[in-house]
Amino acid sequence: MPALDASAIPADLLSCHVVVLGTEAAGLDAALTLLAQLGHTRITAHTSATEVITIATESAVHACVLVATDAAAVRLIDQLRNSRSTALLPILAWVPESAQALGAEALIAGANDCVRTPPHPTELAIRLRKLLLAQGSHQRHTREQLALEAQVQARTARLDMLIENGILMAQTRERHQLMRHTLFEGRKLLHCDAGSMYLATEQDSLRFAMRTRDDTLPAIEIPLHDRSTGAPNIHYVSTWCALHKQSVRIDDVYRETRFDLQGTRRFDESSGYRTVSMLTVPMAPRGGEVLGVLQFINCLDPVTGEVVPFPEDCVSLVEALAAQAAVALDNLALIDERKAFMESLIHTIATAIDAKSPYTGRHSARVPELALMLARAAHATQQGPLAPFSFATEDEWHEFRVGAWLHDCGKITTPEYVIDKATKLETIYNRIHEVRMRFEVLLRDAQMEALQAQLNGDDAAACARKLEQTKWQLAEDFAFIARCNLGEEDMAPDHMERVRRMGQVTWQRNFDDCVGLAHEELQRRSAQGLRPLPATESLLADMPWHLIARGHADVPPEHFGFRVDIPQWLANQGEVYNLCLRRGTLTPEDRYKINEHMIHGIMMLERMPFPKSLQRVPEYAGTHHESLNGTGYPRRLQAQDLSVPARIMMIADVFEALTAIDRPYKTPKKFSEAIAILHSLKLNGHIDADLFDLFLTSGVHLEYAKQYLAPEQIDAVDIRNYLS
Repeated sequence: MPALDASAIPADLLSCHVVVLGTEAAGLDAALTLLAQLGHTRITAHTSATEVITIATESAVHACVLVATDAAAVRLIDQLRNSRSTALLPILAWVPESAQALGAEALIAGANDCVRTPPHPTELAIRLRKLLLAQGSHQRHTREQLALEAQVQARTARLDMLIENGILMAQTRERHQLMRHTLFEGRKLLHCDAGSMYLATEQDSLRFAMRTRDDTLPAIEIPLHDRSTGAPNIHYVSTWCALHKQSVRIDDVYRETRFDLQGTRRFDESSGYRTVSMLTVPMAPRGGEVLGVLQFINCLDPVTGEVVPFPEDCVSLVEALAAQAAVALDNLALIDERKAFMESLIHTIATAIDAKSPYTGRHSARVPELALMLARAAHATQQGPLAPFSFATEDEWHEFRVGAWLHDCGKITTPEYVIDKATKLETIYNRIHEVRMRFEVLLRDAQMEALQAQLNGDDAAACARKLEQTKWQLAEDFAFIARCNLGEEDMAPDHMERVRRMGQVTWQRNFDDCVGLAHEELQRRSAQGLRPLPATESLLADMPWHLIARGHADVPPEHFGFRVDIPQWLANQGEVYNLCLRRGTLTPEDRYKINEHMIHGIMMLERMPFPKSLQRVPEYAGTHHESLNGTGYPRRLQAQDLSVPARIMMIADVFEALTAIDRPYKTPKKFSEAIAILHSLKLNGHIDADLFDLFLTSGVHLEYAKQYLAPEQIDAVDIRNYLS
């Protein structure tokens, strides 16, 4: 036997698993003996390719020595190659010297190399070493490739997580949910034990806002600048991070010397926790102010679970997450500010409308309160016709609140002298004083006539009696006119006729009535022309200039779909016309002008570019004077056109108006009276029957009464008398 070269095969290769495969026992024994002499320690012999494949599947097989004594043995190579490649299982064919053709067949079948028997030990060692080295190189390459793929997959997973977080943050509308998502996803991204979030305050400090653990949040705030000197507070890692907008990575808290970490160490002492690694990241949109700081502690090795330093390649990902969160929080803050500003502006408008006239009291503020009470009750209903109704999001509640607060915004266009018209002759002032002055003139005329008669020699006593009779009659007539002016009683036909007769009484005007007039009023009088002085005037008159024409701008555009009867005149200030009103103090023109607030309100709101979340504000604000039976205004909508929120507004508007205690022109209705009136509206098909019943059964009527009605108004009501 030739001498063996001990250095032909390195020691680490001698422990590789080498299988010997063949069909002849003698050949197998010779191969096993030679391999053992070469120093191989893991050698197994097999006669079946299936056995080798099974062993290779269960444990590593580094090489195969095939004893190719015949064609049957060569066919074993085909079987091996069906499941194992040349790189994964290198095969060295051991071919007899007398059967050289088998070597070629073995190589063709898939053997990596071929050696003649009996082989020289050194040659065998060298050939086997090459195969084992190649197989080892292949295995290392495979492991490196798998490790690289794992790194790429992990990196891709983190990027996917970052993208998914960005999408979720963009969709999140609730601040606390967004903060929680950011903090917990950051902990997941870093595979660390815990995290905290600080938020910047308006007091130039950082406050604890959230933690991933359940322990109590500290109530202290960390100032960003010294209160007395204004110097930046760079002693703490959180404040340094916020002030410099840079991330800080600490591998070992107990070896850190740049920052004051005594608070962390005291927490460890008191809780038994051990803080080691730390990563602090600023939350700031690009180029914007820092909104807060994310701080993560104790990065964990994914395999061993031991605390390790935070990897540097993860910092940029967490910074991206923090920046996304900052942008999302900033957007939410802007939305909240917009909502707050808009609600404040709306409340200001509503307050201004209520303050504009005592006749509206605090109507614009109380109607939304009652409407929201009834809406909450309807939202909570689980059975019956109202069960499908709900406001699913805060945006929908906000939309309804805005619509409720703006329901009377059109009153900003209604003249106060029309809203506050307490007497029939009132315009900007009560014209009863002007009429009284005419009676004064008639009385002076009668006094002068009596004196003149006495000068002419008539009986003084008779003149005095006649003057007294005239004075009494004038006083009686003026008292009658004054009573008619109040509009407190219905005008009987004979009273109207008396007003017209009194209008035929004349008096003398000696001064020009066209001087000192504004341009608009002068234009209205110009059609009459100048009359010579002295001029005879009627005591009460309907003059041409009392009729104020309705211009094109005073007629609403047709495309708004209003179905209202528009009076011919914008205003009719005729004295006889106003005094002969059968009931109340308002002319048809006045009443239209008051009701026109709905038209102006709808036109204003429908022309406004409301965002998508407020698209239904015009509907909620513009339908509270409609009626389910189609007799309401200004569009005479039918029941199918009126949503549940619109029907809620109808009930709230009526009930508030009936029970309001701050209207100077009327006595507020008793609680029971207002309920009875609403019930009659329900029976006549004006308001929603289910909502009226809910108004009573839910206790909303009592809740509102306790808050806004005077104690003496609230009397007993048996709701069973009014339910369907």
